[in-house]
Amino acid sequence: MTTTDTLIDRIKTHRVFAHPFYDHWAAGPPSAEVSGALFHQVQSFCASTRPGGEFPTALRGLGWDEQAVLIEEIVDSESGHGPELATMAGHIVNRTGSQVFDDVYDTERVEAWLKTSSDRLLAGLPGYDREAGLTAQAKAAIEVFRRRFSADAETTVRNLGTALALEIISNQSLIPGEKRALIDSGHYKAELDEPEMHYMAEHWGEAGAEQQHESNVIRAVSAVMDASNSEQVEQGVEDFLESLCALWDVLDAALLSSGLQQPAA
Repeated sequence: MTTTDTLIDRIKTHRVFAHPFYDHWAAGPPSAEVSGALFHQVQSFCASTRPGGEFPTALRGLGWDEQAVLIEEIVDSESGHGPELATMAGHIVNRTGSQVFDDVYDTERVEAWLKTSSDRLLAGLPGYDREAGLTAQAKAAIEVFRRRFSADAETTVRNLGTALALEIISNQSLIPGEKRALIDSGHYKAELDEPEMHYMAEHWGEAGAEQQHESNVIRAVSAVMDASNSEQVEQGVEDFLESLCALWDVLDAALLSSGLQQPAA
């Protein structure tokens, strides 16, 4: 039977875990517009991962009350982080050498500008949704998290696997990657203790939110996964890994490592 340790190994050896996306971002500061397009896609994806939907209730329906509490703690912790991420994005865009925003705390204006940048640079990609400003790959990655609004048992078990992959990737790959690109690279002269970088400060490191989220979901999966449901948990893991990897691939190819060229089909 698949174990939690087996799944964790799978997550940490998947191509997305060490994807060069953030290294390419760190290699040279993108322009304000490229930064905006990147942030719009990443921010839109991150927003889809925060709501709990029917997930906690569905866990309770399976008799998994402790797991529901652990997931609710994650959901509560992430509540309200959208504006903080928008503020960080606006701050970074302003540090590209172009003073785009007078007020980086004006979430509506920042997010509108990020989408406009995405539309200008990515609308030519196959399947791009102009209304939402999303690549086909971003939409597919977001769709994985829309399953949280379904309460059927099989979907709920798959959602546990997806949550496991999400929190490990977020804690050990995504947040560290963002820190390398936005802070450690020195391109933006941004520091972790700047108020505009509060989103990063809250998620980074052993005392950060992501570390606690990872711990919660490992506990949740370890307590309930058995021979009867391990395949569904594993499928949820794969759904997340493959969809996020496809998103990183297209953003890397279209905006970073290959300029603004359409990726090969």
